[in-house]
Amino acid sequence: MNVLALFFVLTLLAVAVRGDDDFDYKPIPDLQDPHVQEIAKFAVTELGKATGERLKYIKTVKGDYLIDDGTNYRLVITILNDQRMADYLAIVLEKPAGHYTLMLGD
Repeated sequence: MNVLALFFVLTLLAVAVRGDDDFDYKPIPDLQDPHVQEIAKFAVTELGKATGERLKYIKTVKGDYLIDDGTNYRLVITILNDQRMADYLAIVLEKPAGHYTLMLGD
């Protein structure tokens, strides 16, 4: 994994994981792409830091993206926390310089 300068804002959202057709998001063709995996793992790591919980990334269930002022990734991520798995919606903005802004909720 490349060393990245990370800038993030973490906001927990009380939203249900659902298929909103807001804006013009397009499906990510390959959820196993190393860059997509890096972004998903970044989201889990930052949530763990913010909550003080020990979280483990399991898989990326669904994902789409929107190119605007950078690239917005909307990912549904399965996370393991104390023997309980749950899906979280993570919205990560990647700026052209490799900076990320994160919003994560369950």
